Amino acid sequence: MGAASQTSGRWYEGVTRYQWLVLVIASLGWVFDVFEGQVFVATEKEAMPELLGGASAQEADFHTNVALGAFLLGGAAGGVLFGTLSDRIGRKKTLSLTILVYSVFTCLSAFSQTWWHMALFRFLVALGVGGEWAVASTLVAEVFPTRARAWSQSIFHASSVFGTFLAIAAGNFLVTNSRLRFSLTLFGHDWQVAGWRLAFLLGVLPALLILWVRASLREPEAWLRAREQRSAGADGRAGRVGDLLTSPLRRRTLVGIGLATVALATFWGVHAFGKDRLRDLYAAPYLAALPEDATREQRQKVLEANAAAIKPGEMLGMLLVTTGGGLGLVCFGPISERLGRRGAFLFFLAGGLVSTLVLFRLVSGMTALCVFLPVFGFLTLGMHAGCAVYFPELFPTHLRGTGGGLCFNLGRLFAAPILVVKGWLMNRQGYSPAEAASLLSVLFLAGILLLPLAPETRGRDLPS
Repeated sequence: MGAASQTSGRWYEGVTRYQWLVLVIASLGWVFDVFEGQVFVATEKEAMPELLGGASAQEADFHTNVALGAFLLGGAAGGVLFGTLSDRIGRKKTLSLTILVYSVFTCLSAFSQTWWHMALFRFLVALGVGGEWAVASTLVAEVFPTRARAWSQSIFHASSVFGTFLAIAAGNFLVTNSRLRFSLTLFGHDWQVAGWRLAFLLGVLPALLILWVRASLREPEAWLRAREQRSAGADGRAGRVGDLLTSPLRRRTLVGIGLATVALATFWGVHAFGKDRLRDLYAAPYLAALPEDATREQRQKVLEANAAAIKPGEMLGMLLVTTGGGLGLVCFGPISERLGRRGAFLFFLAGGLVSTLVLFRLVSGMTALCVFLPVFGFLTLGMHAGCAVYFPELFPTHLRGTGGGLCFNLGRLFAAPILVVKGWLMNRQGYSPAEAASLLSVLFLAGILLLPLAPETRGRDLPS
């Protein structure tokens, strides 16, 4: 069927009840996937100092970045591992495995007793997190028709904001709630249970989703056909990473890795700073009494002493940025249908660069920040949905999970050094968070330079 007939009519016309069910289940898996990642972001300022036993602010920041780096490394490994596995044993089985992995290890994170326990659990959680995205995005792409693919993938990826909302709720209502601190004797050990530990305990709940996955989903017809063709002796073994690095897929793979690296590096190097703009406003009255030459440790003690009053500002900033980001994720689909995949990436990359400089250089004051933070979130996060829309369109069925997982999660791996760079800029070079974010916004330009190499896939059937 030609592209014109495939894309005519409203995007949701002809979408079946089962296809909607696949989108709902995949999105729920992604919601909880993102919660497992963002719950550490929402609790890091409380969890890491406690695990380090009163270490300096600089040391706490360093070990926090180590844990975040471990998460990015685990995501890269999990994306490749489970993406390859999904091409070999099927999407349904592999999706269940990824959900089980991230649920169990997020729950176990609550029992961390030192910083390296948390870093290790972050790595193990990320194995499932990276794998779930690769499998779920592939599943949605293979089930939905061509004209609905960009929209469905954008909705799928935009569901991530609900995972962040859950993490924000945990940060607001559990982390600084002194009434939730209590002692517990378990296996002969006395545990001091704080609110941040309860937030991690909630991570076990997504394991229940596995029951729905196994009862309701079936393997996509495209994957079943590819398996039958391989059984009949057709060329192309499933899940071979090496095949992605040979012609004719090499350029597509490298472009995908490059775009994912830019998306994830700008997330941790730029987007993540947005929520702290309101936190700084909430903290300003408490810091005003300190002398101008106050040390970072002195400032940190004031912040810790007034954490309950300052935390709502941080969570409000996170809420505003995430809400705008969710709208950006949803809009990538329709924008890419109008402008093409490359045009949509260009829109968000250029918009991310401009909005970052505006937020950190020009905008100040409560009202202005509350208005502009959603705009910043829209433009800096929207391109992430492009990974879900675009990557499955680059690879044939027997390599689709492997290719999507490799691109998105090697992006995590290559983005990990940005955490080191960010820490070096602030801790060693004396840059403020606003100055560091402004400098790192140059990463958006790197993404723009990649676009001439990216093939346009709008309106085309998935490669078989």
